[in-house]
Order: sequence, then structure tokens, then C-alpha cells
Amino acid sequence: MTDSAADGRDRRVQSQYESYPYPARDPADEKERLITGSPSNLHELNHYVFGGTRDLTKPLRVLAAGGGTGDAAIMLAQQMNDNGIPGEVVHLDLSEPSQAIAKARADARGLENMHFVKGSLLDVAKVAPGPWDYIDCCGVLHHLEDPETGLRKLAGQLADDGGIGVMVYGEYGRTGVYHMQNMLQKIAPGDELEDDERIDLARRLTNSLPATAWLLRNGLIQDHVSGGDAGLYDLFLHSRDRAFLVPDVDNFIKQAGLRLAGFIEPFRYDPDWFLRAPRLAKRLRNLDPMARAAFAELLTGNLHKHIFYAVQAGNPVSVPGTDDPGTVPHLVNLHPLDLAGSLPTGGKINITADGLKIEMTVPALSRAIAALCDGTRSLADIHAAIREKRSDLDYGSFMRQFEQFYQVMNAINRVVLRRPV
Repeated sequence: MTDSAADGRDRRVQSQYESYPYPARDPADEKERLITGSPSNLHELNHYVFGGTRDLTKPLRVLAAGGGTGDAAIMLAQQMNDNGIPGEVVHLDLSEPSQAIAKARADARGLENMHFVKGSLLDVAKVAPGPWDYIDCCGVLHHLEDPETGLRKLAGQLADDGGIGVMVYGEYGRTGVYHMQNMLQKIAPGDELEDDERIDLARRLTNSLPATAWLLRNGLIQDHVSGGDAGLYDLFLHSRDRAFLVPDVDNFIKQAGLRLAGFIEPFRYDPDWFLRAPRLAKRLRNLDPMARAAFAELLTGNLHKHIFYAVQAGNPVSVPGTDDPGTVPHLVNLHPLDLAGSLPTGGKINITADGLKIEMTVPALSRAIAALCDGTRSLADIHAAIREKRSDLDYGSFMRQFEQFYQVMNAINRVVLRRPV
């Protein structure tokens, strides 16, 4: 591989995002909705990066590295505003059109805690130096010539107690995508044709696929249908696209001097949720967590992306537990009454994730607990509120039900915890 070839891909990648900012967003929509997700939900990152102990009255310095059209930066800046958290969110991106959309979205919301820097994350030490408390890098590193170098450069700008939230592509769940990319490299090469012709050829190929084509057999992949030209280009015509398996993610994190703090959603990386045969589950018990995660990936076959949080390798932080009655449960991108309304008063709930369907069991108090998880009440407060109607419910009995509730809700990334500071 020559430097000139890599430089050519660099130019094509930048040109892509200049011509087709991704994901496509209309700033006028900001008055109607806030796009939320993972990584980088405020309370989710507090749970995984800071062990639920971040003092939210202190300024929080956040970098959105390769922030694109602004989803993560806008979400976190808005959540910081809503929770009265001082600090700043810096949006770093090479694409002026993408950054212009992100800025227009911030302006539409009146977000004065967002700032914008044009540049490459590979130059982060120069253009957006740390230390950063938190770095978001979603959907970017897998498009670099050398993703490992990119992650190392970002890790080098983290505060000692800081962390990073990352999304990279998963391999098995993108089956069919790379078949399309390989075909289009032959009939629509980026160094020979204009983008509009390449997009036209990609659509023609998509419409010509036989029923046996892997893309048509993989219903998880829809960006070419719902994402417009930008979505189709990013999916099939990108000049660089590297997918990761769980062992790759493990090595990726470690080579940057980081360690895994958690995958999102946790249940998708735990084979115990899927293996109903006790003898099979028993054979996996002695495997380390990453080996178990790799087994789950092989078992389900539908992970088309990996979302994870990582911290410095020497940082001893751990996710919060439920031992302190002062611990506060937070819902992730949900309203308490909406979650409560979706739950039975004990019994089975059906969970669906990218075509995967499983049952999980929740306790009798699930509705009552969910309705009280407003982000201000502690475990002790929730128990006291329920006990007003259930005078026989001692704290130990309540906690046994909360533990069962939390085991399920945290596994599907609906509930995280904040420890008292």
C-alpha cells in the first residue's frame, strides 16, 4: 500500500462528506425532537466512564471527534443544559458542510455550550488538545486508514479519569454490505467515475439483486433504503470501511492503552441470555468476559455495530452497584411513565434487537419502580414511596425485586445508576 494510494482515499473520504453530509439532518427538525442514542447519553456515560460518581456540578469538557452533522454533540450539549451542568462540547470535524449543519442545529436550540473546530481527529493534539473528560467518537474510526492510530491519538488527550464512547462497525451483522462494496469497486470505481454516476449504478445494482444475495437476506441493513443518497454512499461506496469482531475490539482497545468499561447493550454480549440449555451455559462459565462476548457474537450473528465505553488502562473505576440506598437510578432516553406503561406487573417481557427476540422476566413491582425512576429519587426514596401503599414491604424485600428489575433493565440499556457524591 503506497502513501499516494492512502492520500487518494483520504481525498475521496473528505469529498464524500463534503458532498453528502452524513447522517442527513435538517436543522428545522430540532424544534420537533432531540435525536438520542448511544454512546454519549449523559447518565449512561456517567455510569460507565465515571462509575456513577461524577460530580455534575463541575464543568464537563467533552469532545465530539468526527462529529459529523452533530447527533452526539447536540444530544449531550442539550442534556448538559437540561441538567444544569457547566462545561462545553467541542465539535471537531473535517467537513465544513457537515459542521455547518451541526452548527445550525445548535443555533436552532440556542445551545451556547457548543463550540466548533475544523480539523482531523488525527491532529487532535494540535487542533483540540485535552485533557478531555469525555470523548465521543461514533462511526468514525472504522473509516480511517489506520483506526488504531486514531484511537491512540484520542486516548492520549483524555484526562486521567476520563473516558471515551465509541461505535465501530460489526462484521457479522453487516453480511451483504461487503459483497456490495466489492461488486461496486469493480463497476463503479471511485477514481474513475463521478459520485452521481456511482450512486446511480449502486441503486441499479441494488434493484438487480437476486433473492439469494446476502444483502437481501440481511434485513438489518436499511441505510440504502431510508438514508437517501448519503446513506447509500456511506454504506456501499465509502472509500474505507473496516468491520470489527469482538476479539478485534478487545485488541483495538488495549493497543490504545485503554480498557473496556462496558458494551451497549450489555445483554447482547452475554450468552447466558440466549442459551436456555444449562449444560451449554455451564461450559461458558469459566470463560473471561471478552471470550463470552465473542461467543455471543457468533451465536446471534446480528451485531452490525459495536458500541462501547473505555477508560485509561490504569483507571480502577467500576460500574456502580446497588448496595448504597442513596444510589439514584436513571432511565436512558425514556420517560418513567412510558417505561412503566410498557411493563407487566411481573412476568415475561419480550425483547427485540435487530431481529433477535428473547424473553426476560421482571418482578411484580416493576411498574411501580419504573414510574418512580425520575432521576432524582434514590433507592431509599423509591422504597419509601412504594411502602406508602405497601406497608409490609421492608427494604430487603424491595431490594430483591429492584435487583431483578435492574438486572433486566440495565442489560437492555434502559436503566443506569448514579452514586451519591
